[in-house]
Amino acid sequence: MRFEDVLHPTPQGLYSPPGDFWIDPVVPVPRALITHGHADHARAGHGAVLATRQTLDIMALRYGEGFTDTRQEAGAEPVDIGGVTVRFVPAGHVLGSAQIVLDHGGKRFVVSGDYCRHPNPACAPFEPVPCDVFVTEATFALPVFKHPDPAEEIARLMQSLAAFPDRAHLVGAYALGKAQRVIALIREAGWDKPIYIHGALQKLCDYHADQGIALGELRAATSDKTDKKAYAGQIVIAPPSAFNAPWARRFPDPLIGFASGWMQIRNRAKARGVELPLILSDHVDWPDLTRTIEELDPEETWITHGREDALMRWCEMTGRKGRPLRLVGYEDEVPE
Repeated sequence: MRFEDVLHPTPQGLYSPPGDFWIDPVVPVPRALITHGHADHARAGHGAVLATRQTLDIMALRYGEGFTDTRQEAGAEPVDIGGVTVRFVPAGHVLGSAQIVLDHGGKRFVVSGDYCRHPNPACAPFEPVPCDVFVTEATFALPVFKHPDPAEEIARLMQSLAAFPDRAHLVGAYALGKAQRVIALIREAGWDKPIYIHGALQKLCDYHADQGIALGELRAATSDKTDKKAYAGQIVIAPPSAFNAPWARRFPDPLIGFASGWMQIRNRAKARGVELPLILSDHVDWPDLTRTIEELDPEETWITHGREDALMRWCEMTGRKGRPLRLVGYEDEVPE
């Protein structure tokens, strides 16, 4: 049996012929298995969706209850789909994110979706699953990308607040996963004051709190009537796009921060006018990416969603078999 008989790329996404399902398809399909709730992986309009309960909830929050005709929760026990045994294990990326493990014909496939090996207080940690085929993302698949300790990055934010107590600290963070992780890390650093959030983050922050993620007191930062001085020395979390809108003008001498793995590239930070770049990524960096492949030791590594060439070269140099999938339509809903 060839690996491609069980799983192979199609224009719609990764497809399993025996199970007759797609994983994270880019267009509506009859049956979809979804790794997590980011828009480049979770789209509305599929006939049936199998995902973790939290991913199903997040899709409903983002797309409405009618995002699919039929939804099925992936629980602790494996399910059989056309002779393919399917189970979901944590990916460490965002709340509800999962790797999809397929067993068929004595072979095991792990489709990781997006994943992260750094501790994340806003979601369950990555669970390594040895396999024959590992499908990995390659968002930061260059040796230059080595992400620092998240606690150290948050410490830099705390130091800035102490140094500039008269300035509002606006931190750009994407709505699903990154914003809640930043807030949880700030709480772990000992900040017990209210944290102000943009209205676009409210629903997802409320959901994370309902799921037991310790976010502390959050206040809306959307009222035009609030005195600017009230935000001095405060933390405001917002989608990065909000900083270019009139909304940002309500804050006193705002100090702009941005939490992203891409902040390691100084030109990106400079181009966005970011004064406090925080290198916080929910994806694996180069050391964790290569460590994961070595740990799982798959017969083949299939590479998608990012920079394939460097990782292909690393596979060749270490005597491993790599395969670039070159799937289209897989990019973060915003650049990380």
